[in-house]
Amino acid sequence: MLSTVPQAVLFVYWAHTEINHAAAGGLWAELVSNRGFEAGGPNNTSNIDPWTIIGNESLISVSINRSSCFERNKAALQMNIEEGKRYRVVYHVTSAGKTDFQLSFTGVDVITVSSNITYGFRDGKWNKVETIVEAKATNHVSSLQITTTMQGSYLLDQVSAMPLDTYMGHGFRKDLFQMVADLKPKFLRFPGGTYVEGNYLQNKYEWKDTIGSWEERPGHFNDIWNYWSDDGIGYLEYLQLAEDLGALPVWVFNAGISRHSAASNVTAYVQDALDGIEFARGSPRSRWGSVRAAMGHPKPFDLKYVAVGNEDCGLFNYEGNYLKFHDAIRYAYPDIKIISNCDASTKPLNQPADLFDFHIYTNSNDMFSKSTQFDHTSRSGPKAFVSEYAVWREDAGNGSLLAAVAEAAFLIGLEKNSDAVEMVCYAPLFSNINDRRWVPDAIVFNSYQLYGTPSYWVQKLFIESSGATFLDSTLNTNSSNKLIASAIIWQNSTEKKNYLRVKVVNFGTTCETLSISINGLNSTVQQNYGIRSTVLTSTNVMHENSFSEPQKVVPQTSSQVKFGNSMNVILNPYSVTSLDLLI
Repeated sequence: MLSTVPQAVLFVYWAHTEINHAAAGGLWAELVSNRGFEAGGPNNTSNIDPWTIIGNESLISVSINRSSCFERNKAALQMNIEEGKRYRVVYHVTSAGKTDFQLSFTGVDVITVSSNITYGFRDGKWNKVETIVEAKATNHVSSLQITTTMQGSYLLDQVSAMPLDTYMGHGFRKDLFQMVADLKPKFLRFPGGTYVEGNYLQNKYEWKDTIGSWEERPGHFNDIWNYWSDDGIGYLEYLQLAEDLGALPVWVFNAGISRHSAASNVTAYVQDALDGIEFARGSPRSRWGSVRAAMGHPKPFDLKYVAVGNEDCGLFNYEGNYLKFHDAIRYAYPDIKIISNCDASTKPLNQPADLFDFHIYTNSNDMFSKSTQFDHTSRSGPKAFVSEYAVWREDAGNGSLLAAVAEAAFLIGLEKNSDAVEMVCYAPLFSNINDRRWVPDAIVFNSYQLYGTPSYWVQKLFIESSGATFLDSTLNTNSSNKLIASAIIWQNSTEKKNYLRVKVVNFGTTCETLSISINGLNSTVQQNYGIRSTVLTSTNVMHENSFSEPQKVVPQTSSQVKFGNSMNVILNPYSVTSLDLLI
């Protein structure tokens, strides 16, 4: 028996972390990896991976020459040669003599739509070559080729190939952007988790290195997940992404701590955080706000949340560092909400904070039990920000129904405690199947396909929880301890009609019958409307979606018959059921 009556609201969801080539090679639509030839490091003279030589290797030699025209990324590729859809291809080249560089994609003929190519770079100066080409066929594993038939010595740097049809021209791959937009996220946490820290501080995320023209960005080695990032998607682009999604940015910055090293003095780190906030929300006349304006965004971004570090509590004097950041930010920006890495779900914090960070990766049974995690959290202290949660390892597979159902139970527990939990997001969100470093994930993609895992579809069932009124409901059952339910009132944004939504998770192996009675509401359920029922389930708890079966485990919606003063609902084993009733 489920009965209901009114309470609070919950605020959801999206987190980005640079893992699985989520942005570099994914959401950010750049098609060229290691476009500046910096990935081998400052002492590199020969590693050009993933670039390769084509043609007769005995007649061609390549090396890294550190005399590029770009001050912050001096590496360039030196080559000594002895004998439909539209894309913008850009490269920078210098040569003592004439050249006849040609662009192509392997397996695809292209035609030049427009170009600023000028031949005969005889002055030895760097030249920017920009060409728009149109592919005349489709090849999902094509590679960019730059070739010449002329003998000579060339320096090549900052090579880029971008599709023209990115979202609003902002550089985001449209289909991946839309998958996120369909979740109607209220915030974007970026640029990630451990990516912010690095294994060592020299490889931490440096926001100032990710702004300015893309050619001048030095890039950095993502030593947590072991791949190079050109930082084409930088601090401004993340802020732009949040704005395009209609979401509030939540900026996670380094607290002077990496996984294996720490700064002895964090004064410079504190100033760097203040500069980053000014870049985001400062006047176009301020020092860093003027840099943002020069990049084409004079209007300040709506930055209201910052997180001091990622999962750093207990590491390298985190609490001492945190207080320095907190005090400086609170003084300069008293309205910004500051998020601590220390967990206060079971005990009070030792430092002032507006929110505390909570991460959980666990098995399905434990995730189901964690629906009560915040039942006894103090209501007088900071609220929780559940910034990463997921069932993982054996129970998750590559994204299983079992994981999704357990996660739904956890989310219902957060709804019930929405007076203590302000925000929640699943992580990681994206995974490029061609270089998958972590499972499970919510959205899986390759160069031309994508699908949502069952966990993605669970998140869609909770979209209307943002800004809804939570109803204090009571679930009475003698037959099972594997049921959890919640009830909210939400308004359809197009119809402007109010609905009662009841969500129920059955984490058991057998069907259950749930009797629902509605009482204590200020309005009456319109019985003539009937019930719209949405169910996520499958015949096997380890069923997953895939490129070949992207809809194998997705919610199924149907309209049920009219009802009286109460109703009985059949709950499938391992299922999430959502019921909408017009009120």
